[in-house]
Amino acid sequence: MTDLFSRLLPNRSATGPKAPRERTWKHLSPLLKLLILTQLAFNVGFYAVLPFLAEHLGTAIGMAGWLVGFVLGLRTFSQQGLFVVGGWLVDRYGVRPVVLVGCVLRIAGFAWLGFAEATWSVIGSVLLIGFAAALFSPAVESEVARQAVVWEEEGHGSRTRVLALLSAAGQAGAFVGPLLGALLLAVDFRTACLAGAGVFVLVLAGHAWLMPQHIPGRVRIRDRGGLRVLLRNRRFLALCCAYGSYLLAYNQLYLALPDEVERATGSQAPLSWLFALSSLLVVCAQLPVTRWAGDRLDLRRSMAGGLLLIAAGFAVVAAARPAGWTGLAGLLPAAGYVVLLTVGQMLVVPAARAWVPDLAEEGRIGLYTGALSSVSGLIVLIGSSATGSLLDLGLPAAVPWLVLAAVPALAVALLPRGPEAAR
Repeated sequence: MTDLFSRLLPNRSATGPKAPRERTWKHLSPLLKLLILTQLAFNVGFYAVLPFLAEHLGTAIGMAGWLVGFVLGLRTFSQQGLFVVGGWLVDRYGVRPVVLVGCVLRIAGFAWLGFAEATWSVIGSVLLIGFAAALFSPAVESEVARQAVVWEEEGHGSRTRVLALLSAAGQAGAFVGPLLGALLLAVDFRTACLAGAGVFVLVLAGHAWLMPQHIPGRVRIRDRGGLRVLLRNRRFLALCCAYGSYLLAYNQLYLALPDEVERATGSQAPLSWLFALSSLLVVCAQLPVTRWAGDRLDLRRSMAGGLLLIAAGFAVVAAARPAGWTGLAGLLPAAGYVVLLTVGQMLVVPAARAWVPDLAEEGRIGLYTGALSSVSGLIVLIGSSATGSLLDLGLPAAVPWLVLAAVPALAVALLPRGPEAAR
């Protein structure tokens, strides 16, 4: 199997460490290439279905608006909230079995959703879909982070370049998936669900065939107590809080931005163009931005710079709101916010993921990777409720955006200091 695996996915160059500016992809191990391509396929299958779920539940099934929101919230909770469980299972049982089980559950969840009509059936299917991601994503992300450290130690350049490839692949899948789903919806929602399940059948087959039974350097942890140690790790929890402030800011694409776009144009139609702008920026610019940052900034400075750019994006809208611009001119501040948020994201996300191996307890990188998503997801849940209330208070137009700008700016002070940041 090893020989076949090497032929299908060529190994790193045997010529030893190269100059940092050489192409990252050709120096990746076969396992890293498989995991990054998997992230692409994962998001294609996921986003071919989920963006259209709310409309399907409201129109085809006839759910009330509050119930649609409840179902979507359950899916998010079963995914983000249980990432820490998926990460713990990865540390205990290894990457391969957790990924394979996650794929099987995702296939079953999408197939079930395609035929679900009763409320209980829909809820069961979306919970299964969410839990599948809670298994799959921590396994992939934690192993990519661990392999990225090895890649860096071999002299190929900053580990953030590998994690930038993972982010770019995921964003490319998030861009292609809705386009595929829109085409499939010309038939019906069930066809889109079955096509999404088909993508995960291919992912399952690829991992069952190509992923090694044992990954060198990955040690399974049998003893308990990892969660107690994690909760006492103040540096890691500080990273989670700072990362949570980024996620809260990113969530405003779905909460504050739609209000601003509708105010400026009288419609939310331009939102799709702004989302496409964000996705294309990540796909096209993630690697150059990460290469630039990796040559000049340590992990702390990269995250700090990204958070400040995000704060500047909110400040742009806050500065323009008193003018009350509408039409195309009114969209310019929103576009500026999207661009600054996206560039900030390109600095924050690879650096945060690259920092986890330095802060994690030995052998528990899966648990810590999952906890990064779960803790920051809880922050977003609480912060989103507060943001919704803030937007409804009838305050002066610029105030909510100034408050939102303050959150990532203040989060810079939470970033851990010390030798790990100097990488």
